[in-house]
Amino acid sequence: MIAEKKWLLADSCPASKTQELASKLDIPPVLANLLIQRGIDSVEAAKRFFSPLLEELHDPFLMQDMERAVLRIRQAVTTGEKVMVYGDYDVDGTTAVALMYSFLTSIGAENISFYIPDRYTEGYGISTKGIDYAAENSVGLIIALDCGIKATDKVAYAKNAGIDFIICDHHLPGETIPDAVAVLDPKRVDCKYPFKELSGCGVGYKLIQAYASRYNIDKSLVESLLDYVAVSIASDIVPLTGENRILAYYGLIRLNHNPSKGLRSIIKICGLEKHNITIDEIVFKIGPRINAAGRMISEAEDGTVRSGGYNAVRLLISNTDEKALKYGNIIDTCNTDRKEIDRTITSEAQKIVEETPGFENRKCTVIYNPKWIKGVVGIVASRLIEKYYRPTVVLTMSNGFITGSARSVPGFDLYQAIESCSDLMENFGGHTYAAGLTMRPENLEEFKRRFEKYVEEHIEPDMLVPQINIDSYLSLDDITPKFREVLCRFQPFGPGNPAPTFRTDFVCDYGHGRRVGSSLEHLKMDVIANGSTTPISAIAFSQAHHASHVLNGGLFDICYSVVENNYRGEVKPQLRIKDIKQRK
Repeated sequence: MIAEKKWLLADSCPASKTQELASKLDIPPVLANLLIQRGIDSVEAAKRFFSPLLEELHDPFLMQDMERAVLRIRQAVTTGEKVMVYGDYDVDGTTAVALMYSFLTSIGAENISFYIPDRYTEGYGISTKGIDYAAENSVGLIIALDCGIKATDKVAYAKNAGIDFIICDHHLPGETIPDAVAVLDPKRVDCKYPFKELSGCGVGYKLIQAYASRYNIDKSLVESLLDYVAVSIASDIVPLTGENRILAYYGLIRLNHNPSKGLRSIIKICGLEKHNITIDEIVFKIGPRINAAGRMISEAEDGTVRSGGYNAVRLLISNTDEKALKYGNIIDTCNTDRKEIDRTITSEAQKIVEETPGFENRKCTVIYNPKWIKGVVGIVASRLIEKYYRPTVVLTMSNGFITGSARSVPGFDLYQAIESCSDLMENFGGHTYAAGLTMRPENLEEFKRRFEKYVEEHIEPDMLVPQINIDSYLSLDDITPKFREVLCRFQPFGPGNPAPTFRTDFVCDYGHGRRVGSSLEHLKMDVIANGSTTPISAIAFSQAHHASHVLNGGLFDICYSVVENNYRGEVKPQLRIKDIKQRK
């Protein structure tokens, strides 16, 4: 079943306004139109957009509890108190831990350790096992990153054990803020910090930025850690606007020119050392390898069994090429294993969906198999969204509880849907479009009934039709070197600042088209449009169902983004085709 996609063309801006801005900036009118569509309608705004400045970052002390956090860390650093940096097992959590650990050790702090909870035995967030481990090792302060905003009971448990907490989180708070020394979260109702969409690692960055500012530490040390922040921003799918765009912009510069040894190791493993690394390379190549580590079990250097996320942090904080290579290879193997498991479970999940009576008319998908591996159900949920395009929950059994991940479609608030069933939950958390949840087995059927009912009552029909937002029409002959140079300055791309999507009609394959991929599921071709002079390389992922029409000379319309394809050191433009509509 391949869902028909709806193409939505954005309204063009007034021609006079577009031409005026294009002339002042000396850029193609189609790109001036893109700027105005994104609310950038003056020369000054365009200059700030094309050349972000670190000086435009907000004062970190505007964040609620920042002063208290800085003073408590200062106390720990100056007294040699044992500090444990605690973080989630995904990319955002492990990069945040690496950032904080690297900063504290760089400023001479002693007795710094880190802890990553095990996905399978401890689950998401702060665990009593982690706190017990800290107490056994005489830790006086835990700095939690990318988790903890709802850990009221765990923070109280730690307090009874004589352990202080500083929480750096970016998830939505519950009704009660944990009684920690400091709780840094821009989404707190009482937090006046101007930008609310930082990643967990981004909140950690604001903390080290504040500490460095207060105690006159060279800001170059703080900025040297921006590669971690860029990886977290890309992988956690936070909006690439405001501060995130500035942090990602400079983080990508760092990643391309002078990354940490650990990230350099992943870059080499991915074959990206000669590429200009963009957000896409992080999302599809670097991030999944770090994430894969957290989905597996591994052995720590002391011989104890730890969360695989432990190895991700060991990689990220590696201070020698040898260590970076060792841990890089470990997490690459994890990624290979993860992909095989992912393929198997996705196939099984699709079979369950398609064998469900009346599945074609359902508004959501909730499936359960107690044998599936907890670490990949989120990926499987995303795969099912791609195929069936409806809110999806994939569940399995872990430690006697039913647990899993949920993913949504644009426009539908998944978090609210799960929150409406909160009385059935042991634990849940996440965002509008992605969440995790845990419940007792006896609550499964009631959850399925109520979740499906909520979706049925709240989802709009248009939300169940995949849509492609198109910025403008474009002639293939307009993809000139200057066009590409200016278009590159729109980066970094991501949510809130997506890669522009263009439409060109009446194109055909120039005669070199073919199916590619391990299952011949993709189409690679050179396309040429009526009236254009030169064919241009194009790739259409997962669109081999158009092969017969395209490869036999049929005309078709395309919507696509323009990317820079680096092949054997030669950079050429390539169209990344998002959809094809056949012409008769």
